[in-house]
Amino acid sequence: MIKRMKYFQAVVRFQNFTKAAEECYISQSAISQQIQSLEKELGVRLILREGRKISLTAAGDYFYRKSLVLVSDFERLCAETTRLDKGVEHELVIGYLRHSGGAELQETIAEFNSKHPEVFLQLLIGTHEELYENLREGKADIVINDLRRKPSEQYVNYFLAESYFFAELSANNPLARLETITTDDLKNTPAIIIAPEGQRYNEELFYREYLGVKGDFIFAENLQEVHLLVTANKGYFPNDFYNSPAPSKVVNYVPIIHSGNQFRRKYYAFWRAGSHKKYLEDFAEMLKKKFSL
Repeated sequence: MIKRMKYFQAVVRFQNFTKAAEECYISQSAISQQIQSLEKELGVRLILREGRKISLTAAGDYFYRKSLVLVSDFERLCAETTRLDKGVEHELVIGYLRHSGGAELQETIAEFNSKHPEVFLQLLIGTHEELYENLREGKADIVINDLRRKPSEQYVNYFLAESYFFAELSANNPLARLETITTDDLKNTPAIIIAPEGQRYNEELFYREYLGVKGDFIFAENLQEVHLLVTANKGYFPNDFYNSPAPSKVVNYVPIIHSGNQFRRKYYAFWRAGSHKKYLEDFAEMLKKKFSL
């Protein structure tokens, strides 16, 4: 019944038997037979065909909506049962930075989950130091982090991408009209960064030493708060992008320059060297491909 539900859902989704059959890797005649078998078992008509046009009966629309819930619950049940039977070998704990705002990680998780539905994914969020501690203490299997210390042979240091720093400023701020900017230009404008109370000293130290931030700091809990503070012209956010940032009506992105060059930051995937945990390299390779697009 579950398999036939999935065939039925594919037909509804594509509004086409041929495309649904291709999606399900069966022939068009086979998927038609499966839908007919489902209708026969239920004793109701689910789909109406008018030439090439497909529509749902009232019963078909009801069955479609309820079947989505049922299949989702069934797949979650199977995944959790598999995880409990196979244990930590089929569990992957991924750590990522609090200031991460790109779609690369989200798209990688979606692709990985589709390829390895048997793997139970857990996510941890943290600052650079929090992620380092989680990896060191074995609380995370793999972390996506920036490079702030000399690479250690205890870990695999898998390079992902290099990003470029911009000062995210309110469009109403006069500094937003500059083509490039330095941290000296920003010395009287507070820098807004994301850090929980226990990590504020470490994050402030990094931005002072690496970017040369000279002014005050405003600490935010998440990216949404940062963007709202910037829009309200409370300060600037030292934001970094792998590609050029998308234009915005409410904020401007001005390249942060030092000695004629734009500040950069390198990101890596880190995991314990010699780890026998499955899927680590597969996940890292998927993520790197997303960054290179």
